[in-house]
Formats: sequence, structure tokens, C-alpha cells
Amino acid sequence: MGSSGGSSEHFLRQLSSSDGGGALQQEWECGGGRRGSRRWSRKKARARGHRRGGGFCRAEEAAAAGRKRVMVVVDQSSGAKHAMMWALTHVASKGDFLTLLHVLPPQSGSGGGGADASALANSLGALCKASKPEVEVEALVIQGPKLSTVLSQVKKLEASVLVLSQRKPSPFCCFMRSSSEAFVEECISRAECLTLAVRRQSKGVGGYLISTRWQKNFWLLA
Repeated sequence: MGSSGGSSEHFLRQLSSSDGGGALQQEWECGGGRRGSRRWSRKKARARGHRRGGGFCRAEEAAAAGRKRVMVVVDQSSGAKHAMMWALTHVASKGDFLTLLHVLPPQSGSGGGGADASALANSLGALCKASKPEVEVEALVIQGPKLSTVLSQVKKLEASVLVLSQRKPSPFCCFMRSSSEAFVEECISRAECLTLAVRRQSKGVGGYLISTRWQKNFWLLA
């Protein structure tokens, strides 16, 4: 199933309008791990960093201004970077917030892992800001269980759209889901917002495969 690049905005609008948005009954709590945040301001050319326990931008402020928050789960993989850039170009509009969420495993120490995560968040945030300056870019690094952390941040920051990267299924995993597939499916079914799993097709095919609560591997040519 295919679609032209110009129809991507209509596709997302259509999915948003059909979202019943059933409320999650249990509020997930993230363990007392390390947190860090950084925000790239639209009004200032240089980046500015700070720490804040409950996120760096109040969800009420975005709602009052009529802007949406697009949250992207990022890591070191190329798939996550492709999903981030797709969210930036296809979902985030002028004045919207793009929140890059990087979750560190609970077992991570205070050494190189945290520094690498901060460097990754800084690099991806700067790339987004350079690619689309009219979007407010934020990077958030949190240590904790990945699924519960993502769900709790979606709820806490009142994200409008959650974007995830999805990997190509392994031919050796025909009878059981991989951990990454299980994570994506759980987010799609449980997150309190429109959730999109994105995978870029090979260069020979082009476009992206998009999975949602209602459609799986929808081919979007863009």
C-alpha cells in the first residue's frame, strides 16, 4: 500500500482523528535514576542546558499556545535517527516541541554510559535544530526501565505523538517476538497518545513503513 509524500500530513491527521485515546489506568513511576535535559531555544542561536526533575517544559504551556509535543525515543541505532528525522519533517510543525527521549538501562553506572548518552542527545538535538530551526528541540536522558519510562514521560509531558523506530523482523524469529518488537507493540497499545513506529525502506524501494494501533507496515512514499 503506497502513498505520495504530499499526503503524509493528511495520513497523520486521519490517524489522529480516529484515536479513541483510552486512558491508561495505571500511572507508571520511574525509579529514582539519573536524569538530564537540554533545550535548544528558537530565540537563541546557542544551546542552553539545565537539569530539571519533571521535564524542562510544562505541558500546559504548550497546550495554551496551541502547540503539540512530538516525542521520539532515540538511541545509537541508525533506525532511531531515521525515525527522528522522519518525525521532524513529517510530524513536527513550526512552533511545536520535539522531545528526544533517551532511556538508559537501570544497571548503567555513572561512568562512560551517561557521558555517551549525553553526547548522543546533544548531537541529535543539534542536528534537529539545524535541520528545522522553527521547531523547539529538547533532549531528555533518563535512567530506568525503558517501557515504563517512556509511558510515564508520555503521560507527564502530555505528548501528542510518540514516534519509535522499528527494526526489520529477523527471519529466525518467526515464532516469537524480539525484545525490540515487544517494546514497540507495547508502546503502540498502551501509550496515551498517537504512537507511530517507523522503519525506512531500502534505497531500492524508498519510503517508510509505518505501524500504528490500526495499521501495520503502511507504506508511506516520502
